[in-house]
Amino acid sequence: MATDQARLKVAFIGLGVMGYPMAGHLQQKGLQVCVYNRSSAKASQWVQQYGGLQAATPAAAAVDADLVMLCVGNDQDVRSVVYGTDGVLSTMKAGAVLVDHTTASADLARELAAASASQQLGFLDAPVSGGQVGAQNGLLTIMVGGEQTDFEKAEAALGCYARSYQLLGAAGSGQLAKMVNQICIAGVVQGLAEALHFATQAGLDAKAVLAVISKGAAQSWQMENRGTTMVEGQFNFGFAVDWMRKDLGITLDEARRNGAQLPLTALVDQFYAELQAQGGGRLDTSSLIKRFQS
Repeated sequence: MATDQARLKVAFIGLGVMGYPMAGHLQQKGLQVCVYNRSSAKASQWVQQYGGLQAATPAAAAVDADLVMLCVGNDQDVRSVVYGTDGVLSTMKAGAVLVDHTTASADLARELAAASASQQLGFLDAPVSGGQVGAQNGLLTIMVGGEQTDFEKAEAALGCYARSYQLLGAAGSGQLAKMVNQICIAGVVQGLAEALHFATQAGLDAKAVLAVISKGAAQSWQMENRGTTMVEGQFNFGFAVDWMRKDLGITLDEARRNGAQLPLTALVDQFYAELQAQGGGRLDTSSLIKRFQS
């Protein structure tokens, strides 16, 4: 049975575009939340908006917490808030669960699971999908790796900002599933970019074409939510090219280890690298269409 959310004490580490609203949902749903952010001004802003508490270090935030949730940038960022005298492992109480929402490597997830177990702590790798809008609206999808007992302890909190969350296997499984997610997105966005480029070159009204084909077998979330904005040249919808390249790099590294063949993913990664070289690293991932417009 999932833990009663009203009794949960939560430390939330990392208040970026995803973590800020996610932590806000926890506080608004009645959980007791203490936040830490590398920029203390951002944490102070969060407290002013939502209430809750602010800590000066990750370790201070984690004191007496039932759940310690991380949402930072990459593997090294995670290690910087987990280990050492200021890291959360130095103060977490036995039986608490460390939940990492960062999109990171499966190797890191297994490392953190072992480190947590050595201190009688649980661990879940729980990367999210749904972007900034999904975080703001509490409609994220969460792919989880870890033990069933730890998952049950965290369910009440996960449900505060997710419409779907599922335990997929042992530690690392969540990160591997997020890689599957990013492989799918890369291929769909590139296909949509090519299709819209073709429509334009053929002299068609691209928006009219979208209105028709989005009702058929070509329909996708990307088409429904990004097709028109791609035609209009709007690329300010959250998840940036820089972050997608980080995720695809992790995915391609994992593929080299497990023998998976990802020719399309590798090609789209190169296309995103071109956008970075043109100064488009902060544009959202639908900006792949810009390659055809230069």
